[in-house]
Amino acid sequence: MNRKDFLLALDEMLELSPGTLSGSEPLDALEGWDSLAVISFIALVDERLNKVVEGEKLAKAKTVADLLDLAGVTVPA
Repeated sequence: MNRKDFLLALDEMLELSPGTLSGSEPLDALEGWDSLAVISFIALVDERLNKVVEGEKLAKAKTVADLLDLAGVTVPA
């Protein structure tokens, strides 16, 4: 999964219009970023990328770009 596809998956997960997220958004500015979204993000990474996200590292994430880094999705769109 490339960066663009992952951002689209995050858009869908957060119930945003496709193409809304670019990566620079602060998580605390996203209305849909809550405890359920955290669990959904962990499941998304597990199911689509077969990776485990450490809760401690996820708790330190401040931006959508941080989520991309945690997921290992750093290839440009």
